[in-house]
Amino acid sequence: MPKPENPVQMAVIGAPHGIKGELRVKTYTGDPMALGDYGPLFTADGRQFDIADIRPAKNVVVVRFRQVTGREAAEALNGVALFVDRAQLPDDLEDDEFYHADLIGLVVRGDGNEMLGRIVAFHDFGGGDIMEIERSSGGTVLIPFTREAVPTVDLKAGSVRVDAAAAGLLETEDEDEHPGEPKEFDARRRPRGPRDAGGNR
Repeated sequence: MPKPENPVQMAVIGAPHGIKGELRVKTYTGDPMALGDYGPLFTADGRQFDIADIRPAKNVVVVRFRQVTGREAAEALNGVALFVDRAQLPDDLEDDEFYHADLIGLVVRGDGNEMLGRIVAFHDFGGGDIMEIERSSGGTVLIPFTREAVPTVDLKAGSVRVDAAAAGLLETEDEDEHPGEPKEFDARRRPRGPRDAGGNR
């Protein structure tokens, strides 16, 4: 099977488990055990990994890949991200669930329908999905990918609408008094990423 043309990250490999080549793997699927349901997994450089066995282990799964036969080989994979092609994923998502791969490149519009920029990436630093926007005026900005901050996602129109206040894009008097200090991140909300896959995440 060829390297994915439209890759969606499904997991990241962690530390080895035992001496036989098994690995701890953090998945981005709603059901961690579903990682093996999408066929072969690929690294960013095109290496293929097939799951021979998978079992739950606290917050991760322990995976034995057919291509990994010992602890030394397993150690070399720590931190490697695993992807599948977008075509391998189901399209029957619930409302307010999206694959990050479908959102990259969409136009970002403000409250007055003005173009603010384009989506270039998604991140998860532990507090939910964060959307990175390349601004039309230059530079990038990070905002929470939540219902409040991003109330409208229109895949057919190829755009999303951002609520500037909820997204923290409006300058305040406090921010003017303390230039350069990081803005406080508001974590109260439900992430809008997919439950079943990639959500890159």
